Amino acid sequence: MRYNSYPGTPLKISEIGLGAWQLGLNSGWKNLSESESIHLVKLSLDNGINFFDTAPNYGYGTGEQRLGKALKGIDRESVVINTKFGHTHDGKQNYESNYIRESLEGSLRRLNSDYVDSFIIHNPPLEYLNGNKNDHYLILERLKEEGKIKAYGASIDTYQEMKLLMDTTQSEVVEAFYNIFFQDIASAFDEAENRGMGIIVKIPLDSGWLSGKYDKETIFDGVRARWSKTDIDTRADLVQRVRDIIGPNVNMAQAAVAFCLCHNAVSTVIPGSLNEEQLKSNIESAELELSDSLVSQLREFYENEVKALSLPW
Repeated sequence: MRYNSYPGTPLKISEIGLGAWQLGLNSGWKNLSESESIHLVKLSLDNGINFFDTAPNYGYGTGEQRLGKALKGIDRESVVINTKFGHTHDGKQNYESNYIRESLEGSLRRLNSDYVDSFIIHNPPLEYLNGNKNDHYLILERLKEEGKIKAYGASIDTYQEMKLLMDTTQSEVVEAFYNIFFQDIASAFDEAENRGMGIIVKIPLDSGWLSGKYDKETIFDGVRARWSKTDIDTRADLVQRVRDIIGPNVNMAQAAVAFCLCHNAVSTVIPGSLNEEQLKSNIESAELELSDSLVSQLREFYENEVKALSLPW
């Protein structure tokens, strides 16, 4: 496992983190029991992972609770926790600045911690990313001064969003929607790196498509039922193109995660893991070296064949 710098902490964070959506009840994934969730976190620690990403709405608060239980007894300064504001523990959305402190205090109670290392606005509407028109970032600065958070930023999906955040706020962290099929936000990575921002890559496997396990005949349920038949056919064809580019002997899921790590600006990638097998595969992704030629081909594939499709999430 390799480790990278991260704002707000002297601790270097693991290139592979644990995205903890699946730890909570009714997450939209296969439900894990509390003991399975705690075991998964401890396996992560045993394998060198020290970065954990969660949010109040993951399992209606149970994701944070279970993460807190799993980390009980662990030196708090040996791990880095990122949580969010905006999607609440009761399944609603509230981006108003007067709710920031209440949301954070709830997360701290569930996590059983006095602070979080980073605290980010959870995929807000564009207008909330403008620091010139919102007092959110003044409140976040105050929370930093109080020691309740070490760094702040936002979880975002596009270059436009990231550029606005960087131009109008002192944000230090972004959680970026970035994978082989979604590379728009990478246009801001160089500037972010120059500013010393931490970049957490979310959805590196495109909700499972880049694992290579889905095709045109796959039937989806839960959160993945959002795709139309046309969406499924389109993505299945694109997955085959990725397979053609990377070759038949490379693990597609590992190549997809490794691709995200090829940009120096990326601090950590947070693929979801449901079990030990998936966890170890994700960790092995960091050891996969993609050639410069292959990375260039995958970037050109996006520009020439994917970008204009404006794929739905």
